[in-house]
Order: sequence, then C-alpha cells, then structure tokens
Amino acid sequence: MISETRPDILLLTNFDWDHEGLALAAFEARLREEGLDYGYSFAPRPNAGLETGLDLDGNGATGEPRDAQGYGRFTGDGGLALLSRLPIDAAGARDFSGFLWADLPDAQLDGAGLSDTARAAQRLSSTAHWDVPLRLPGGEALHLWAFAATPPLFDGPEDRNGRRNHDEAAFWLRYLDGDLPVQPAAERFVLLGNFNTDPVDGEGRRGALTALLADPRLQDPAPRSAGGALAANPDQAGDPALDTAAFGGNSGNLRLDYVLPSAGLEVVDAGVFWPAEEGIATQASRHHLVWVDIALP
Repeated sequence: MISETRPDILLLTNFDWDHEGLALAAFEARLREEGLDYGYSFAPRPNAGLETGLDLDGNGATGEPRDAQGYGRFTGDGGLALLSRLPIDAAGARDFSGFLWADLPDAQLDGAGLSDTARAAQRLSSTAHWDVPLRLPGGEALHLWAFAATPPLFDGPEDRNGRRNHDEAAFWLRYLDGDLPVQPAAERFVLLGNFNTDPVDGEGRRGALTALLADPRLQDPAPRSAGGALAANPDQAGDPALDTAAFGGNSGNLRLDYVLPSAGLEVVDAGVFWPAEEGIATQASRHHLVWVDIALP
C-alpha cells in the first residue's frame, strides 16, 4: 500500500514502540527496498501500555492493560510513528502526551467513573498528541498535528472510552482556540490521525469531530475510494465512499481516519487507497491509507 501511494509524509498508527527504535528502523529498511527512503523519523514513547502502578479501571487489580495510561499489554503496544522526506524539527516538536485529562477545558471527565486518584493521574492521550514541525524547502515550517484516539467502545454505562475519545479530538479545538497553556505557532498545519469516530455511523460522541470538520480554520478534502463505495453496509447512513476502515459484523465500514489541512494550504487531490478489486489493500489492515496532496507554498 505504501509503495503504491508513495507518500512524502507518512503517519503510522498502531505501530509498536520499542526503546531503541528497532522495529521502526527495520520497517524503514523494508521501505528502502521498495525505493522509499524517508530519511527522517519521529517516534517518542507513547502512552499506550505505559504503566501507572494504579488501578485505573477500578476492578481491584493493578498492572493490567487497562491500568496503563493507554490500553496496552506492554509499554509502546500500538504507538505512533512519523516518517518524512522533509526534515523534521524534532527540537521544535511538542509532545502533549503528558497532558492530564482533567486539565482540558470543558472535558467530559465527570461521569467517567474515575476515582480521585485516577483523575489526578489519567492523561488525556490514549496514544499521543504531537505538534511536529517539518522544514519546507523555502525555510518555512509545516506543522503536523498528529494523534490516535481510543475507540469509543469496550467500556460500560459510564462511557469512559466514549468520553475520552471525544476529548482527544476536542484537544485540538482548544489548541486552535488558544485555550491551552501552550499556543500553536502561526504557521500552516495539517491535523491527521485515527480519530476513531465516524461523523454519522457507529458509536461515539461526535460533537468534537463535527466541530473540527465544520471549523473554517480547517479543510476537509473528503477523500473517497471506489472500494469503500462498493463495500457499503445495508443500513449505513453516511457516504460509504468516504469510509476508511472495514470491521465487518455489526460495526461495518466507518470513516475513522482523517487528514485535515489548515485553511491556508492548497489541496490538489485526495483519496483513500481502497481499490475496487480485492487485494493487498483489504488484507494489510482494517484501516485503509488516507492521502491528501497539497501544494507547498
């Protein structure tokens, strides 16, 4: 899929992190065999699987996957990794993964069933939230706002994961509005990642996603695919051509993955790599690669 689309900038979600970066280095080497030499990477330790020593899920036990800052059987179990042909300004990158859920303005934390101890320790990011500047040929910066949210499922009536999923997206609204302690740079950016929420179908609290898609400071190129259109669910309400993930069963196909350039960027084209014919695109992952071409200033 990657060698077919050949992106200049690639965000890998659900990519395991290890302390020495061996898995990512091996993956980069495999890509070089396909003629894709990215040259720059960014993959700090994520919250996925990061132990807290606390009983975060309140079941009376500690050290379980749900007691980590983000669900995971080990530290780095399903992290984020960024590969780029453009230079990454790692020194200028902002990693918001340590930001506490309780510190988000207007968070939906109340009612999530967390103890006072858990509230004081629970980070917002189930995986990570990054603002990573790339250096353009003219010297300007293009910022990548990257994250991967928890699925709004696998909880109880308190809807803890649904609340957290919503607020992981809402973080970027607060960042845009200048409501966080750190202000975004006055430069072009692209918000991208696995939001894990569909605008119409499936589970989830859609308020933050809907606000982001409608925000005039962002563009939704509405990437489409022939494969998604052909794989429509019988009772689907949304446009199946916009779907990015296929789960089968009751979940069906959903639009979960997004690339949203800022309003000042010129979008040339966009799509989802989901061909009409069966093949590697439907075998490699339940999520399909979303791509957007932009014209650099």
